[in-house]
Amino acid sequence: MVKVYYDDSVKENALEGKTIAVVGYGSQGHAHAQNLRDNKNQVIIGIREGKSAEAARKDGFEVYPVGEAAKRADVVMILAPDEIQGKLYDNEIAPNLKEGNALAFAHGFNIHFDVIKPPKNVDVFMVAPKGPGHLVRRTFAQGFAVPSLFAVYQDATGKARDLALSYAKGIGSTRVGVLETTFKEETETDLFGEQAVLCGGLTSMIMAGFETLVEAGYQPELAYFEVCHEMKLIVDLIYEGGFAKMRDSVSNTAEYGDYVSGPRVVTSDVKANMKKVLDDIQNGNFAKDFVDDNAKGFPKFKELRAKNAGHQIETVGAELRKMMPFVREND
Repeated sequence: MVKVYYDDSVKENALEGKTIAVVGYGSQGHAHAQNLRDNKNQVIIGIREGKSAEAARKDGFEVYPVGEAAKRADVVMILAPDEIQGKLYDNEIAPNLKEGNALAFAHGFNIHFDVIKPPKNVDVFMVAPKGPGHLVRRTFAQGFAVPSLFAVYQDATGKARDLALSYAKGIGSTRVGVLETTFKEETETDLFGEQAVLCGGLTSMIMAGFETLVEAGYQPELAYFEVCHEMKLIVDLIYEGGFAKMRDSVSNTAEYGDYVSGPRVVTSDVKANMKKVLDDIQNGNFAKDFVDDNAKGFPKFKELRAKNAGHQIETVGAELRKMMPFVREND
């Protein structure tokens, strides 16, 4: 059974007297920085000039170029996008790390796949909130929190674990629970969830369902409502109370169809393909493909993005959403 850590698990703040440089001020960056500051930690922002830098200044933070922020900091939390972290680390962070510093992440990708290779004389830990940045900030301000995962990759000072738990408490996560993991486990399960279920699996299933109905002669607009628009209703119920609440909330017809038809769609062959996806994550093939494509300017990524953006379900959905302004409240 996984061990869960709460506020009372963190007796002393290992971050006291230390300067934390949050690199990036996007979704996660602004949430980490503001929550840490509200919990009386010293925070500076490392970021290039632009809208995010101006937002950080407006929010009352000292803002520096990434290299200067790393030089001033004891703990450097890298919250830039995965694909730019490698060059950012090599060019601006690594030259300014000092013995005894800590390098922190909210996702293990670049450490686990050796894109970033930290020196042996610094601590390396991860604190990964299980929710988007706006939720990390909003729940904190309401007195609650988003749970997090934490892991220690390298303990040069003997205090990396204390730093990680203090950081998790600093962003509020120990209010509701922090689970211990490893960089390997977090990275591989996160990538698998995104690819096989949450993003890749879900969108592919929705598109296949849409195509099946349209090819059978049904109106595209009705197909969109039945296989895409109503997805949020089902996911919200599962989110709130698991499969049990969802099945209790839908009609008996829908629940019966769930049991008899779901396994006909997600067959043993589908599960075998999921295992192949996991294999490609575990053996590094996916990471190599992503890193190599990034190095070339993302030609494959851009081609795939354009191809999927042109699918009929996207054009039909865009028109239907004009009828429903309430679904675009967060645009």
